[in-house]
Amino acid sequence: MPRLLGLLIAVLMLSSLSGCGYNQMQTNEEAVNAAWGNVESALQRRLDLIPNLVATVKGYASHEKDTLTAVVDARAKATQVKITPETLNDPKAMAAFQQAQGQMQSSLSRLLAIAENYPQLKADQNFRDLQNQLEGTENRINVARQRYNQAVEIYNASIRTFPNFITNSLMLHLKPKEYFKADEAAKQAPKVKF
Repeated sequence: MPRLLGLLIAVLMLSSLSGCGYNQMQTNEEAVNAAWGNVESALQRRLDLIPNLVATVKGYASHEKDTLTAVVDARAKATQVKITPETLNDPKAMAAFQQAQGQMQSSLSRLLAIAENYPQLKADQNFRDLQNQLEGTENRINVARQRYNQAVEIYNASIRTFPNFITNSLMLHLKPKEYFKADEAAKQAPKVKF
């Protein structure tokens, strides 16, 4: 009889844990971590394309040294700023990461823009292939960021709603995760002159 009572108590405790959001909050946190892994994977693909792109441009436009150096430097800085699942709730770390990624994206845009001045570079099949791969990678990054933000929205809501916030404050102590935000420069509309 005591054994049956112990089993019954254990079942009640397990069912009360699932009813208070214990498992759901942890599942949502894992979804955020997985979504962040996808963002990092897409960003790494972009980093891997840069050396080949710089080498190709260098072959046709070696006197664009400042632009080439800026891309290499921005890539180096972007690889130094890391975000781990444990630091996804640190606003300063996330801001530094986004700033490094924004600088790299900006320098890459300048690199691709100089191709307009070099018709032979624009006609180079290797350059066009790399440019297409880079465009596809930028699309992947954008989709991964959107999915990450969706996962963060679900996670943050799950740790703040009743009765989950009670369970979280007593047992898990989970903190809200940071969203991937637009770069400050992207908030201003570009000025077009004709």
